[in-house]
Amino acid sequence: MIEILENLDLLSRPNLDLTSVEVNGIALGAPAAAVPRQRIVGGLSSIIARYRGGTNIKSEYYDADGRSLTLDEVIEDVVRSDGFLYGADKINYKVCAGAVVGFAISGPHLSHFAHLTSYEEFLSVFGEPDRIHENEEYGDLLTYETYYWGARKHVTWDAWEARVSFINLGDFEGNSGPRPCNLK
Repeated sequence: MIEILENLDLLSRPNLDLTSVEVNGIALGAPAAAVPRQRIVGGLSSIIARYRGGTNIKSEYYDADGRSLTLDEVIEDVVRSDGFLYGADKINYKVCAGAVVGFAISGPHLSHFAHLTSYEEFLSVFGEPDRIHENEEYGDLLTYETYYWGARKHVTWDAWEARVSFINLGDFEGNSGPRPCNLK
């Protein structure tokens, strides 16, 4: 297995083989329980009915009855079922049926691509995507959401800050191309 965080240039490949890589020592398909607990700072699970948190605010989780949930309870639910595990190191794990099915990378890891200062430079390194969505608000271009189906990858180019701001790999909506429509 090739460790993505030690070979960040791999993230620019339009046809990355996700069966041959791992992120933080975790491969796709690995049990979610294999993600070291000390790396996890938050989670998203179906048992959470209400959440309070944010920058410099300790996260609080509550179930449908208003009972406070501990982070350990949230993590346990995610590793047994579905949800997300959020890492302190800006590596997040998508979980389905207790297995890791996707990774989301943000933060300092992406400074590896800081030499890219324009969307055109980004495209010259990452290649032409299979799908591009221009995210606008009030007529201003915020981001280019680029999808590379061969790598099951989504990369966000932040147009305001001229940088790669987010990459996810694996089973996320849009990463494998359009879903067929089953009309009856």
